[in-house]
Amino acid sequence: MRIDKLISEAGLASRNEAAKAARKGNVTVNGEEVKDLSRHIDPEKDVVTFFGEVVEYVKNVYIMMNKPEGYVSSTDDPAGPTVIELLPERMQAWGLFPCGRLDKNTVGLVLLTNDGIAAHRMLSPKKHVEKTYLFRLKKAISSEDIETLEKGVDIGDCVTKPCRVEMQSECEGYITLTEGKYHQIKRMAEAVGNKITYLERVTFAGIVLDRTLNRGEWRYLNEEEMALIKPFLS
Repeated sequence: MRIDKLISEAGLASRNEAAKAARKGNVTVNGEEVKDLSRHIDPEKDVVTFFGEVVEYVKNVYIMMNKPEGYVSSTDDPAGPTVIELLPERMQAWGLFPCGRLDKNTVGLVLLTNDGIAAHRMLSPKKHVEKTYLFRLKKAISSEDIETLEKGVDIGDCVTKPCRVEMQSECEGYITLTEGKYHQIKRMAEAVGNKITYLERVTFAGIVLDRTLNRGEWRYLNEEEMALIKPFLS
């Protein structure tokens, strides 16, 4: 990897800014000043500093976020602030993106990564990756309507695949899907004459939302969680 690319992807400076800093002696590789940032180094072995700060090599990153209401699951969207903006500024240059979308007003578990291959695999319909949501309804739902939802319901542009619904009360429960159509759960509720009033994703690919995270907070996936998504990694 080129030195200037490493510095740029770490979110410390643009390539031009890095080149200017190098000319003034502010970039080192393994303790030696370097002027030519087109030079290739091994980012996993060589130590690069920028103004005395060790440049962190960003390879593949996997982050759990507890998405708050009002944020868009996107990297750039005119509809409102994005989940990427909840990360520290230096991390916003790492090329992270949400693995799948949550509606602007849906809260809960979002997986952020810069591993495009893994994200594609986890979102592929062929992989049948399960996603569980806590939902609340405007009114009580009948056992017949629950059975209809579980078998698959016509939401206008398709018939949904079978799912699981586990009610906790007349108006609240969990639904587990293996697909993610646009506004799918809201449209499913409407198909049986009901309305979603609250929606929170609580699991994705076996990873469970960490309840110690407040809305808008995040952390890196731990070893156990990484093991759950290992089959999808690039």
